[in-house]
Amino acid sequence: MRIGELAERAGTSTRTLRYYESRGLLSARRADNGYRTYDEDDLRLLRQIRMLQDFGFELEETRPFVDCLRAGHPAGDSCPASLAVYRRKLAELDGLIGQLADVRDQVARQLAAAEQTAGADAAPRCELTADGLAPRDGRAGPTARERRHESDDLRGETT
Repeated sequence: MRIGELAERAGTSTRTLRYYESRGLLSARRADNGYRTYDEDDLRLLRQIRMLQDFGFELEETRPFVDCLRAGHPAGDSCPASLAVYRRKLAELDGLIGQLADVRDQVARQLAAAEQTAGADAAPRCELTADGLAPRDGRAGPTARERRHESDDLRGETT
């Protein structure tokens, strides 16, 4: 198959395939017309690379898996070098999980402290009465007479 078909079947771009070729991870054969040609083994190799990258492996970390496939093993992860990369990646992931657990614990402690502080400051900062006015002089609000006078004042009337 040609590069465009391989890229489509592998779910990647021709540019990516050329990059893999420049890094020595993919080997193209040339047809008489100079076009790159690939086969099903190349597709299997690309699927292995993409799966590993989906798992968070760096491109260079995929090299032992590629070499294992090229050596004729049916699975790219059955060679000692591939197993060593898996072990290193697991150790790296365990370290990251530990760091994330520490950060999570710190955030949980900060939240608990913030909630406790917020609970201590439970006194309202602004109180409104049923009629929407803040209390004056410790009273519950304006008296009926005060409200009537305020209303009259707004209309320009006096009693």
